[in-house]
Amino acid sequence: MKVLVACEESQAVTIAFRAKGHEAYSCDLQPCSGGRPEWHYQQDVFEVIDMGWDMMVAFPPCTHLAVSGAAWFKQKIADGRQQEGIDFFVKIVTAKIPLIAVENPVGIMSTKFAKPSQIIQPFYFGDPVKKTTCLWLIGLPKLVPTKIVEPELITLKTGATFSKWDYDISMDRKNRAKLRSKTFPGIAAAMADQWG
Repeated sequence: MKVLVACEESQAVTIAFRAKGHEAYSCDLQPCSGGRPEWHYQQDVFEVIDMGWDMMVAFPPCTHLAVSGAAWFKQKIADGRQQEGIDFFVKIVTAKIPLIAVENPVGIMSTKFAKPSQIIQPFYFGDPVKKTTCLWLIGLPKLVPTKIVEPELITLKTGATFSKWDYDISMDRKNRAKLRSKTFPGIAAAMADQWG
């Protein structure tokens, strides 16, 4: 299949689909960090979206959509950033591609567009991390967990519990957003195995 992996600089999903023999390409405004620039379009996804893809797996930006940023919603609504995020998401999920999977964290798209087809966790696929992930699926089956493991959690003195992974990357303020956006290997492998 010809697979577009939209808004992916890490190339985790692209490489997983390539390993299964598919013609997969990542696309992002940023240069790729996966080491395969020949499989990467560094440009606006809407410049390549009509190139006859069989499938698209997309990771649209969630900065203005995720509930984790709810404290800033009023400002983002007022200045139009939230509507831009909504419009981008809808344009991706309604693209003229037969098979589509769109990933985003828990956020406003459940009410602004539709409830997700499925909610998964990295620890369903062998990565000991708790990070609630929503999938909107068009023409694709729900992912079946491949290796359920216990998530590594950390409890603070206040009694609050966090995923150890999330706590660890929160210390890196400069790169936190980029680190949070990367797809876990277990999920990338499951996507390629089950949808490819």
